[in-house]
Amino acid sequence: MSIYHKIQTQTSFVPPEGWLQVQSIDMHTGGEPLRVIIGGLPKLEGNNILEYRQDMKNRHDSLRKALMWEPRGHADMYGCVLLPPNTDEADFGVLFIHNEGYSTMCGHAVIALTKLAVEMGWKEKTFPETHLRIDAPCGRIDSYARLDDHGKVTDCYFYCVPSFTLALNQEVQVKGIGNVPYDISYGGAFYAYVDADHLGISMAEENHNELIEKGRAIKHAVMEQVKVKHPFEEDLSFLYGTIFMGKPEDSSTANSRNVCIFADGEVDRSPTGSGVAGRMALHYAKGELSESESLTIESITGSQFKGSIKEVIPYGPYQNAVIPKVEGTAYITGMHTFLIDPDDPFKEGFLLR
Repeated sequence: MSIYHKIQTQTSFVPPEGWLQVQSIDMHTGGEPLRVIIGGLPKLEGNNILEYRQDMKNRHDSLRKALMWEPRGHADMYGCVLLPPNTDEADFGVLFIHNEGYSTMCGHAVIALTKLAVEMGWKEKTFPETHLRIDAPCGRIDSYARLDDHGKVTDCYFYCVPSFTLALNQEVQVKGIGNVPYDISYGGAFYAYVDADHLGISMAEENHNELIEKGRAIKHAVMEQVKVKHPFEEDLSFLYGTIFMGKPEDSSTANSRNVCIFADGEVDRSPTGSGVAGRMALHYAKGELSESESLTIESITGSQFKGSIKEVIPYGPYQNAVIPKVEGTAYITGMHTFLIDPDDPFKEGFLLR
């Protein structure tokens, strides 16, 4: 038997004893990847998502690196771990992971997971929409999958946690840029929002390196100037990234463009679900958006999310917080079993950027 014949007939590799096997379903939302970890991780200890997140940080952070970093991932990889919900009222819990650590909210992941739960049959279909309740680190997220007459998911939307503006019309000096006006808004995560057009920064795909460099610089300058604090939860009290805003490239279908630089210089390929949620709160606070209006926001890849406001509510010290609605769609790209050889010198991964 020739080697080529064996290649055609022997296509399964049996890992030796002691190798870790981790299963995932990979997806993307507007071009932004999502690696959904569905099996193989050690059981996390805790009674809620924030406790599970702390346990993952303390005992299993090497697995986050192994699954997000090279050679299994890359500097802009994103993933999530499915977990038990905080209460029986929810369908499941989720922990978000990326190149730097753990985020509090991820809208593109919620959209993808909503589609996946319905397509996989984890959630029984109801027509014309299927409702899921997801426990994220920032709180309970209600999401919905819209179905066509054949039961196929056409698109999804979610209602975010109460979102609010922390700081308006601030300025900071940033080395290499100069004076940067900014706002800080929360949509499940805190972002510094800046006007790219005002700063003369292009948000085109080919300018992603400059966006990373300047997004990082702005984030760190703002962090030195402002104490970011969530009104109820210390674990949510940090600045996640910088969001550049400006004119869309396709003004016939979009109102604005978002480019989000988050974690350790990651570039979001989607318009950023939590960033769009934060923008709803920001534009409402500035009197630029009413409850009856919506915004279509494009990303660096040209993909789009639609944002609007479900209702305005008091939330702690913020009397005009909003419940944002964010709409988009996602696609399944692969199924994987990742192997971790205990003798591999790069078993915990690495990053060149």
